[in-house]
Amino acid sequence: MESRCDENDIWTGKAKDPSVPRATYGTAQKMRAAISHKFGRDYQLGTQPWLEHPAKPGIFIGNPSLSVTISQYMVSLRRRKIRAGEAVMSARAMDEPTMKRLWEFAWSTDRKEFGPISRKRKAENPSEWAGFLLREMLYLLYLLSMLCLLRYDEALRITWADVTFQVSYQSAQFRVKLELPFRKTHQYGGIAPFYIYADPDRPWMCLLRAFAIWWLLAHERHRELNGFIFRKKIGSSRELKLICYTQTSDSFLECFRNNLLDINVDPRPYGTHSFRRGGCQFLHTVRGWSFRKICDWGGWAENFDNPGTIFKYLLSWNDNPAEAREHYMNPNRPGCDPCYSCGRTCHCG
Repeated sequence: MESRCDENDIWTGKAKDPSVPRATYGTAQKMRAAISHKFGRDYQLGTQPWLEHPAKPGIFIGNPSLSVTISQYMVSLRRRKIRAGEAVMSARAMDEPTMKRLWEFAWSTDRKEFGPISRKRKAENPSEWAGFLLREMLYLLYLLSMLCLLRYDEALRITWADVTFQVSYQSAQFRVKLELPFRKTHQYGGIAPFYIYADPDRPWMCLLRAFAIWWLLAHERHRELNGFIFRKKIGSSRELKLICYTQTSDSFLECFRNNLLDINVDPRPYGTHSFRRGGCQFLHTVRGWSFRKICDWGGWAENFDNPGTIFKYLLSWNDNPAEAREHYMNPNRPGCDPCYSCGRTCHCG
């Protein structure tokens, strides 16, 4: 980590030659996480800091990657990277207006006959990288990751057996019950299910509608639905194989970037974590959820051992500004979109 990411040579202490490649601070974080996992899981040293045994001087216990020395080095490395001009940033959060544009573009795509597309046609029409079927599947993946605060690998592992279409007998409402087979924070079970209801006021943010549409489209291609919900992309939607191969993370990121280019949005600031961050901000600012409710819904630790995590999801300079700074204290600033419940356009909520 020190030899690949640091600006200084570990043997001489002098600055490296400009021709020597340097890895980013984000790469250093991933390397430390991999080392911590190796010591914690394979060597069974746990997640406790590396400290000297209080009763046995000279003997150390805990995870060496979590020592105070390594933590201080990471802080120093980040400071020096920023001083050198490297922008340490998280993926830009996905917002509701961008999701609406993706939804509108998907529904504007014509449904065409199944069949391969020539390279010449793809070159002349860049939007032909995907058809209606693939775009609807991708939009369900985007919306599911955003509203349920899922990591992309958690969403890609969902199968049709994990989804139950049911009726809530208390209010006679149709809903979807989602039971995840795996979560990063619950690897040994005990995962609380998600109950998803319709949102008629925001059809572009209605996860139940997206589930129903993809269920109908998938039934057109295959009578018996089993295996993964999000299938492997081979070519365009005319070659979307409804077989038991889940979509890979690389394919997901490639499709997401192509989708953003379709609506003239620069895909470079976005990543696979954009939906989890965007969903956290959407639930807090638009839906008015409390921090505790968001943590419970998203599966964050119940003991709140790292309270700074939730604020990293809510705030980042890399995100799109929700409102112009000049209107923060303006009593006559323009109103916002009407509330679908009370109809108010003020900013009090």
